[in-house]
Amino acid sequence: MMQCLAIDDEKLVLELLEDNIRQVPFLQLVKACRNALEATTILQSTPIDLLFLDIQMPGLSGLQLLQSLPHPPMTILITAYEQYALESYNLDVVDYLLKPVSFERFMKACNKAHERFLRQPLTPAAAVEPAPDHFFVNVEYTLVKVLIADILYVEGLKDYIKIHVASSKKPVITRMSMKAIEEKLPPAQFIRTHKSFIIAAPKITAIKRDLVCLGELELPLSEFYKGNLDKVINR
Repeated sequence: MMQCLAIDDEKLVLELLEDNIRQVPFLQLVKACRNALEATTILQSTPIDLLFLDIQMPGLSGLQLLQSLPHPPMTILITAYEQYALESYNLDVVDYLLKPVSFERFMKACNKAHERFLRQPLTPAAAVEPAPDHFFVNVEYTLVKVLIADILYVEGLKDYIKIHVASSKKPVITRMSMKAIEEKLPPAQFIRTHKSFIIAAPKITAIKRDLVCLGELELPLSEFYKGNLDKVINR
C-alpha cells in the first residue's frame, strides 16, 4: 500500500482527486492539502510514498515545494499548464497530467508509480528485522542463554524468577521481576495467567476452571488473567 498526499488549491479539483485516489486499491490517502506550506508540515512528520501535486498555487508553488525537499517522494504533477512539462521531467517526476484529467489517464499514472514503488529496494528502516529467538540472563555472575522456543513457563518468586525449560529438569533461576521478563518475551507466544506465572501459549494442552495444563503439569489460572486466554481459545 502506497501512502500518498494530495495538494491542490482548488477545492473542487482536490475533492475529485481525493475521490480518484480512494478508487485505487494500492493507494492510501494520508491527507489532502490546499497549499504547499500545509503539505510541508505533513511531509516532515509522515512517511509519504507518492505526491499528487498541483504546480500553480499561491505562495509556494508546487515546483518550489518539490525543489525544496532534500529527498522528495515520487511525484505526479497535475496542472492546467503545459509549459512546465520540461521542467517537471528534469525533476524526475513519475508523470505529468493536464487538467481536466480522465480517470483512465489518472490510473495510468498511478500504475507507473506503483511499478516504480515495487522496484524500490527496502531501506534499512523499512526492512523487517527478524524477531530474536533468545536472550541472556544473569545466573550467579554468569550470563546464560535462554532459547525462547525452549521455555515452558516462567514462575515468579519475589525478587527472583524461575524459567522452566523443556530441555532441562533444572529451571534457570535469575534475579528479575515478572514485568522485566514479560518485556523480553514475544506477546503473541506467551500469556500471563497469574501474578506469578507466564506460560508459553503453544505448550498449553488444556484449560480447566482455574488451571492451565501443559501435558500433565497443572499451573494456576487466576480470575484476573482469564481474559488473556482468549487469544489461545479463539485462534
